[in-house]
Amino acid sequence: MNTLSEIFRKRGYSRRDFLKFASLTTALLGLPPSMFPEIVHALETKPKPVVIWLEFQDCAGCSESFIRSTTIMPTEVLLDFISLEYHETLMAPAGEYAEESKKEAMERYKGKYILVVEGSVTPNGVYCTVGGKSNYELLKEAAENTAAVVSVGSCASWGGIPKAEPNPTGAVPVYEALKGKQVVNIPGCPPIGDVMVATIVHFLALGKLPPLDNLGRPKTFYGQTIHDRCYRRAFYNAGKFAESFDDEKARNGYCLYKVGCKGPITRNACPTIRWNGGLSFPIQSGHPCFGCSEPDFWDRGFIYRPLSVVETGFGVEKIAAGVAVGAAAGAGIAWINKKLRGGKK
Repeated sequence: MNTLSEIFRKRGYSRRDFLKFASLTTALLGLPPSMFPEIVHALETKPKPVVIWLEFQDCAGCSESFIRSTTIMPTEVLLDFISLEYHETLMAPAGEYAEESKKEAMERYKGKYILVVEGSVTPNGVYCTVGGKSNYELLKEAAENTAAVVSVGSCASWGGIPKAEPNPTGAVPVYEALKGKQVVNIPGCPPIGDVMVATIVHFLALGKLPPLDNLGRPKTFYGQTIHDRCYRRAFYNAGKFAESFDDEKARNGYCLYKVGCKGPITRNACPTIRWNGGLSFPIQSGHPCFGCSEPDFWDRGFIYRPLSVVETGFGVEKIAAGVAVGAAAGAGIAWINKKLRGGKK
């Protein structure tokens, strides 16, 4: 099986392009520069990771985000970057052939494959079945001999929209269905594609999962709130807020807190990595964050209702403690995006 270095070469990219990818990946993962040689060595010698991707109660938005992850990796390299043995939406086989392909991959790569799960799980199989088996049964079967389990999206991480009250299907997040097993949560509706790719690269390069917070999220990407890293933060500190979407303050780029921004209670890397190749993110486009990467965001009330002091649980002073770190991270990611604008030479 080809290594990532060989894939770059076969696609017509130079050694310089490969080293640039390795250096940008090291920075994106928040690793010190001293780790760069280790990352390069791993990407040169280790075969590309084997991934089995299961979809349950989902909309496939997370898959869409993943295949459009182009900030740190050229588009034509992305789908060659992993050995995607099973993915209902992307694979060519269908029906019994697809299920047989998954079964063979699970046996051939026993204990070595990464299990990626998209969508919430329902213990009652009548609501979600594939090939005559319940999603719960399929999850247990695939997770038994996996090297790592990664939940992508808020549906897999927290239960998502299917779990919204009154939760008619009895939807639960993956970690709840796999009690006792380590699960990496990459929430978001959908999550940022580059975060998914970087998490897999971390496992490939270092042979272990990235450092996680108390909710099982990679600290590098979910260690700070949107508010901590937001470029409109200065307006918040100055007490300058947009009162509506069509007023002069909104046109001047003032803070969107009063029109419902949930940035102060939402942890994600949207302001630093951004979307669409690092082009923008919701707040930059003029819309408040509605907290899609946080548990139960769908049941927290109106999107455009301002947060109260009780809901935030902290004041400006406590929030400000993370500004310096957030600014440094933002500068690093901005540099990454700038370097990759040119693409292939």
